[in-house]
Amino acid sequence: MNRSGRARTGVAGRFFVLIFSVGALAAVGLFTVAVLGEAAHLGPGAADLNPVARVALRAYLSARADDLARPAGGDDTPVTFSVQPGESAGEVAERLVAQHLIREAGLLEFYLRYQGMDDAVEAGDFILRQTMTVPEVADALADARAREIVVRIAEGWRLEQIADALSANPSLAVAHDDFMVLAGPNSPRTGSHPILSELAPGASLEGYLFPDTYLLRPEASAGDLLDKMLANFEMRLPSDYRSAAAGRGLTLHQAITVASLIEREAAVDDERPLIASVIFNRLAIGQRLEIDATVQYALGQPGDWWPRLDGLDLRAIASPYNTYAVAGLPAGPIANPGLGSVLAAVSPATTDFLYYRARCDGSGRHAFAVTYEEHLANACQ
Repeated sequence: MNRSGRARTGVAGRFFVLIFSVGALAAVGLFTVAVLGEAAHLGPGAADLNPVARVALRAYLSARADDLARPAGGDDTPVTFSVQPGESAGEVAERLVAQHLIREAGLLEFYLRYQGMDDAVEAGDFILRQTMTVPEVADALADARAREIVVRIAEGWRLEQIADALSANPSLAVAHDDFMVLAGPNSPRTGSHPILSELAPGASLEGYLFPDTYLLRPEASAGDLLDKMLANFEMRLPSDYRSAAAGRGLTLHQAITVASLIEREAAVDDERPLIASVIFNRLAIGQRLEIDATVQYALGQPGDWWPRLDGLDLRAIASPYNTYAVAGLPAGPIANPGLGSVLAAVSPATTDFLYYRARCDGSGRHAFAVTYEEHLANACQ
């Protein structure tokens, strides 16, 4: 951590008061070997400490030994704590107090200074708990090997978007191409995840990389993240999901394909079952799905993975994913759906709707219709 001059001045001032007080005591012989023995558990201190500061800090921290060992609380829930570039130890300590992860900012500052760790705290995301002691918090903040990077995968992202986000994260060493080799079509099947045996030969992992927040070590590989995402998918998938899909005449792959369509089309949760009903109603009568997102998936390019379709003849775009041109479901999932869409794919609402279009109020909601005439009437004027 690069501390500012202002921060160093503030800490130096507090050290001066501490050192002056301890120095006065030492001058009259009140510092005994027994007192310093109390601080033996603190170690020798940082090599760059001057002798007076070393004695002062050892005495102070020894007197506060109970406070050093007292956690801020009893909640063991992991908490993500982010250190921003350029933050001083004091600023970090104050925010730790605000998040109820330590009780007292100054105690942590003095401990870090004594151990020579105040310059070892670097920007990054850390996993802390209220049940950690001050030394444990200090160790976690200063140990680069223990640092974990928060990786957030959004619902509805396609494989390439996940790869883009990973390769753009300066705290990770995951290359875009490395991720796509393992997650894309014809990828090598590694690991013991049950889902891998259910995929068709040559299929990508599109649809099965569960959107969520993941914690990764800086040295994590693309395979490490894929393992976490596939395991999360299998954990979140209800145990009866495959049988529920079969009850609707779908394989698991087809159900996840439907879920990906719902994910890209729905903007609000309560419409997911309604959009699912339109998909199943159309499939039941042999009507093409004509979902714009499938054409966007086919046409997506780096920098614009979901392009606008204004002015295009959608039926003329040749792709096994284009549901304007092919009957039934697209060749596979077009995105990685969240749990709401996954569940809606096997439990659609019961409706007669065959059409929907975005409402004109900017809410993200849709107007649903049974007939094409109703659908036309729902157009924005």
